[in-house]
Amino acid sequence: MKSLARLALSAAVIPFIFSQGAKADGLSGAPAPFDKGGVKVALISYISAGDFFQAYQAGAEAQAKALDIDLRVFPGRQDAAEQREQILQAINLGVSGIVIDHGLPESLGDVVQQALDKGIKVVAFDVNLNNPKIPQVEQSDHELASLALEQVVKDNGKDFKAGYVYVAGFAPLDRRNEVWDKFKSENKGVTEKARFGNVSDTTATSTADQAKAALTANPDISVVFAPYDEFARGVKLAANDLGIAKKLKIYSADVSTADIQEITEEGSPWVATVATNPAVVGAVSIRAAALEIAGQTVPHQITVKPTLLTQESLRAASVKTIEDLAQKIPAFSTSDAATASWIPDKLF
Repeated sequence: MKSLARLALSAAVIPFIFSQGAKADGLSGAPAPFDKGGVKVALISYISAGDFFQAYQAGAEAQAKALDIDLRVFPGRQDAAEQREQILQAINLGVSGIVIDHGLPESLGDVVQQALDKGIKVVAFDVNLNNPKIPQVEQSDHELASLALEQVVKDNGKDFKAGYVYVAGFAPLDRRNEVWDKFKSENKGVTEKARFGNVSDTTATSTADQAKAALTANPDISVVFAPYDEFARGVKLAANDLGIAKKLKIYSADVSTADIQEITEEGSPWVATVATNPAVVGAVSIRAAALEIAGQTVPHQITVKPTLLTQESLRAASVKTIEDLAQKIPAFSTSDAATASWIPDKLF
């Protein structure tokens, strides 16, 4: 899930964006239909606003271009009804594959089944569609949350008062919540004093308002686990407004250039995050769809492993941008998930 810069997309905007670079020349040595090129694939998102989702889309587009895929990108506006309509539009466009990026499972099942019934291959990223025919791409959310909480214990011990930011119904947040619940059950000295959160097109600011109320009512909170970077940004805003940044530590998930700047700035209470490279995840999603379309074996669960990024390590390595991160931490810019000898994977 992800972050800051808002995409200026009005309801009047064309419902999908054609990718650049599909030449329909075909890919040498590739199986059908990629030997001919111009294979149509749709990327249908629930959320497009934010650094994470923009980077995810950029990675998907780069991989699509390398595979000579004609990628149609449908912008997400946090609207379940619109996402359903976009899937129907993609079916009518005659695409060979659909990548669904986030969404609400209860609103997608029937339209996704319509796509499958027409022979369209479907891949899902961070939305659990509970269908054995649909490969699920994820960021290893359990490992992501576990790494963050290991750092929490390293920094704070096993006895502290915590705030927790969570909204149910989103697959990655639900998986991260399972780890948090287990963590609390195994560490009786950890007390969750407040739980809050909001997912919208103003997630950070609305979470900040809730965080102010929670932190004011519970001044003994010293740690906030906010396993989505927009949540962490909102808590940081609240801590700065309340003047308590020096006595609070925030731990999160996901990363962007904007996040790195906020984590490494002087006096920031945001001390660690755990993340995958969203561009790599986007590329993996397209590779999985390509393998499905080519009739090759794809595991049901496709996992991209995360990396722990502490404030201290980012400062020590002089990391200021995602590009710096990819250069200085090579594991952050690659993944061997959903690969094949005919798929170009040197993208970044």
